[in-house]
Amino acid sequence: MSLSTVDVIIPVLDEEQALPAVLASLQRPPLRRVIVVDNGSRDRSAQVARAGGAVVVEEPQRGYGRACLTALEHIASDPPEVVVFMDGDGSDDPADLERLLAPIAEHRADLVIGSRSLGRSEAGALNLTQRLGNWIAGWMLGLLFGHRYTDLGPFRCARYDSLRALGMCDTTWGWTVEMQARASRAGWIVLEVPVAYRRRRSGRSKISGDLVGAGRAAVKILWTLGRLALQVRRTERVNPHRPGDRGPSIP
Repeated sequence: MSLSTVDVIIPVLDEEQALPAVLASLQRPPLRRVIVVDNGSRDRSAQVARAGGAVVVEEPQRGYGRACLTALEHIASDPPEVVVFMDGDGSDDPADLERLLAPIAEHRADLVIGSRSLGRSEAGALNLTQRLGNWIAGWMLGLLFGHRYTDLGPFRCARYDSLRALGMCDTTWGWTVEMQARASRAGWIVLEVPVAYRRRRSGRSKISGDLVGAGRAAVKILWTLGRLALQVRRTERVNPHRPGDRGPSIP
């Protein structure tokens, strides 16, 4: 594997219990640095992250996408070749990192997504709501953007420069599906690789921890897909493309 620099971005909200083990498992090549974005934690997540060797970025205004965008902006002055996103609750297995990075290093993919649906999941790690939501979102992505996905998993990687040029702007839970929709529309080669998925090591999920959280996330994801699809249709009416052309990207 020949990648010059790889940075890992981990948005966190109240994950002081799980972070030490996550950070300890990431102290190995080809990783250059780990950026933990403290998204308004009420516990000691930031202090624990610093003690674990991570670069801590404060983003008090909550929102998963906002935390990711803040991290990308923070490292813009010294960007990596490849950026990896993963959760800080211990559910993603860092042992799968090499599997995600290999297609990027070998120039076989522009975006690699760790699919929990294709991989091994601990009992109870993915509940019925999550599985159903993934299926619906994957079907809609195929219908609206021409690429069928099996998962919206947060464990993923892409080249930094390409990702910044993609025009990401969602500040909440629509971040992952927006990336997949934009990548599909831009003609990126996107691969899904099987990854292990574990029950979170502590705390409670902000999405799947209760029906209210899961419902709000589902509505946000579906709204994001509809908004992006509408933008594409408006752009194509203004700039019609030739048959067989993918057409304009999402503005």
